[in-house]
Amino acid sequence: MSDRETLDVYDKKVADYAAMVAKGMPDADMQRFLDALPQGGTVLDWGCGIGNSSAMMRDAGFKVTATDASAEMVRYAETEFNIAARHEAFDALKETDAFDGIWANFSLLHEPRSAMPAHLARVRLALRAGGTLHLGMKLGTGEHRDSLGRFYCYYTEEELRGLLTEAGFTTRFSRMGETPALAGGIDPFVIILADG
Repeated sequence: MSDRETLDVYDKKVADYAAMVAKGMPDADMQRFLDALPQGGTVLDWGCGIGNSSAMMRDAGFKVTATDASAEMVRYAETEFNIAARHEAFDALKETDAFDGIWANFSLLHEPRSAMPAHLARVRLALRAGGTLHLGMKLGTGEHRDSLGRFYCYYTEEELRGLLTEAGFTTRFSRMGETPALAGGIDPFVIILADG
């Protein structure tokens, strides 16, 4: 993510965001992702936010690499969860055959639609053969900013499945739901688990 206005919001509201998303144990979506990986496998938490998910995956015995484009989120991950996250944008991902799984949980939704094919190509290269991608995105159409100023790109489930297929993935699971938003209100979302 490189949108400065979006990053500024996260830098300023890291504590509010942490209070909203913090959990102590993996939920069903994370457990489904972890169950698809080899025991003790390698995971990239791509857009790790506060580092809570990285910590749960680490504590479940996985080797976790975490990255986030928000300097304050990276700092929070280190101080609160002892996660040494890398401060970098999505296009910094250069690894090849490095991860058994990539956890992109409501992070790529801040990227413009035009960037998504290249990001998914990076994921495909970074995953080992048969690796698994967890993708969480908000449902809708178009691109716009929320009331806090964060940039969002919205997709339908069919669009995302098509993009994943074009990038060489096979969707193994998907579900839709709703979640409270940092800007207020309730947002519809989709979770997709796909194999490379």
